[in-house]
Amino acid sequence: MQEIKLTRRDFLKIGLASGGGLVIGFSLGGCEQEPPPAPEPPSPPPTPLPGDEAAAAPISFTPNAWLTVHLDNRVTIRVGSSEMGQGTLTGIAMLIADELDADWSSVHAEHAPADEAFTNPLLGRQHTGGSTAIRGFWSIARKAGATGREVLLQAAARTWLVDVNECTTRNGEVLHEASKRRLSYGALAETAAELPVPDAVLLKEPDEFVLIGKPLPRLDIPDKVNGVTVFGMDVQLPGLLTATVARCPVLGGSVKSFDASKALAVPGIVRVEAISTGVAVIAEHFWAAKQGRDALSIEWDTGDNAALDSAAIEAQFKAAVDNGLVERDDGDVAAVLAKLDNTKTLQAIYTVPYQAHACMEPMNATADVRADGCDVYAPTQGQTVTQETAMRITGLSRDKVKVHTTFLGGGFGRRSETDFIVDAVECSKLMGRPVKVIWTREDDTMHDQYRPATYNVLRGGVDADNRIVAWEHRIAGPSILARVAPESAAEGHDWSSTEGAKNIPYQIDNMRVTYAMSNTPVPVGFWRSVGSSQNAFITECFFDELCHLAGQDPVIARLALMGEHPRHAAVLELAAEKAGWGKSLPAGVAQGVAVAESFASYVAQVAEVSIDKGRVRVHRIICAVDCGINVNPNTIRAQMEGGIVYALTATLKGAITIDNGQVQQTNFDDYPLLRLDECPAIEVHIIHSEQNPGGVGEPGVPPAAPAVANAVFALTGKRVRSLPIRLSA
Repeated sequence: MQEIKLTRRDFLKIGLASGGGLVIGFSLGGCEQEPPPAPEPPSPPPTPLPGDEAAAAPISFTPNAWLTVHLDNRVTIRVGSSEMGQGTLTGIAMLIADELDADWSSVHAEHAPADEAFTNPLLGRQHTGGSTAIRGFWSIARKAGATGREVLLQAAARTWLVDVNECTTRNGEVLHEASKRRLSYGALAETAAELPVPDAVLLKEPDEFVLIGKPLPRLDIPDKVNGVTVFGMDVQLPGLLTATVARCPVLGGSVKSFDASKALAVPGIVRVEAISTGVAVIAEHFWAAKQGRDALSIEWDTGDNAALDSAAIEAQFKAAVDNGLVERDDGDVAAVLAKLDNTKTLQAIYTVPYQAHACMEPMNATADVRADGCDVYAPTQGQTVTQETAMRITGLSRDKVKVHTTFLGGGFGRRSETDFIVDAVECSKLMGRPVKVIWTREDDTMHDQYRPATYNVLRGGVDADNRIVAWEHRIAGPSILARVAPESAAEGHDWSSTEGAKNIPYQIDNMRVTYAMSNTPVPVGFWRSVGSSQNAFITECFFDELCHLAGQDPVIARLALMGEHPRHAAVLELAAEKAGWGKSLPAGVAQGVAVAESFASYVAQVAEVSIDKGRVRVHRIICAVDCGINVNPNTIRAQMEGGIVYALTATLKGAITIDNGQVQQTNFDDYPLLRLDECPAIEVHIIHSEQNPGGVGEPGVPPAAPAVANAVFALTGKRVRSLPIRLSA
């Protein structure tokens, strides 16, 4: 076969003629360099996934290509973050399209491949979590759009033989006002592709934004409504097999032996084999795999955890709580408390249970392992870690492992993990065929990476003038970082366990916070809003207790101590105003308030509740949020609402408990979620700001539980010091 050599210019022209377009690329440092030549196209799957244009495109775009302008004026934006309902695809696309001055109706956004070019600088890897998508890519994505706009301006100036400064852009066109000429971006794509990428570009000032700040409809909604969006469960490949994995019900247990004879007798079963996570049952379809797994006879090695229960775990935490490491130490808490009258001091114990993530789409992944490569199709939050997991299992190099990110049916931190990825890659490697692994709801609930349970001892005091002058918070519980990043927790500190505790916004001269790392066999992981989700409940409720001790209104007392935290104060004042704080309420209804900072955003909430035969009913939550520059108000509101509903489930419903070394909850019958008729009316009020963007996916969670708990006290006089809330009839 004759070798054909193409220059980069020839390659781009061929791509353009084939329906390609202008590829704008840049390094993480910005857009300083011209994109490198496109690499050889990866081996595509036999049948491209719907919406996976990277697999179906006639050419392969460079790995750092965020933006493509097609000859027909379509604009394709590739987003390195995962879309799990939080609006990332639309938000990132808005940043790029605004700086590009694109016609929004021509914009399409899709998931990018796993590549270092899409590393989130706040996380150091390609990953979606910590409400960092917009925050992490705020400048990078905008620079990608601005670079595209600059090249298109240069292309138009060259075409018209005019100075580039005479040209402007608007809504997908370059305009030359003096001659009234205009050219669409598509018409300029071929010329622009021949031009160098500028070393530097100017970004818009906020008052120049056209799209950013507008409540635009999300790009992914039409396909979701029409049912064509591909979630992990929807992946279909030729020759695809389906597998389920039997895991030891006892935490940390393993397979001792198994008898597969009855399972192999089930029609449709292809193979039964032990893998690293348990016993895999691989079949022609899910129902056969499920029936085959049910027919297995397995002897488990339960190890040392068969006697573990929730009471023993709490006792362990209680024994550890006084031996914590100091995380904050202002003034002299012990000395001040010792001088105060006993009637002016308060001690309380707060506990929170383990919580499951309960994603609507159970864990799943599809892998296609071949001798020459591996494709992983997964609803994952972590492209980098997914790729590296597949590399480890297959022994393949990075360039041979492709990650195809599907849409996620909920993430909440759970899909940062790789256990479901391991299942799929090991099963496919075993079979030499594509295999989709599906977890059942029971698998999902009993084998989660749970939000940590903690045990908390708090002390506080007020002086003779009823000023809060002392605060001590001792925390004991397991460490997420000790499992996922042990090197960062080697000395016993874990920021994820103390966020929301050591950064409360109140000016209290004497404040001490300690943390005692007390790990258990129960696996823990990042859960929506992480440590702030439980610590805001604890700190905001205990602050209310001190307000009551001091005879102060909870809102007034908070504001009085927020002199150094104006953004906290602003959301608190707004929420209180919109809720009519202090005004009369219907009989049997009370309000509670809470405020918390998390992920660079500030949220205050007022909850209105009633009690009916021991059941807490939340009627209304008024939420005020300052998340910096508003990229899309629709998304901000939706995420505040979603975070509140997610938090209310943990506040009113579920708890993961352990007995005989096993998680006792299995499905939504014993780990219930908030139902539609139980959801409150939610009002979201957004503060307009020119501060850098904060997160929105998680900050709505932390204030909800304490606002509800404080309302319960206002109504009943009973303090809520553990979750979920349980009241006697």
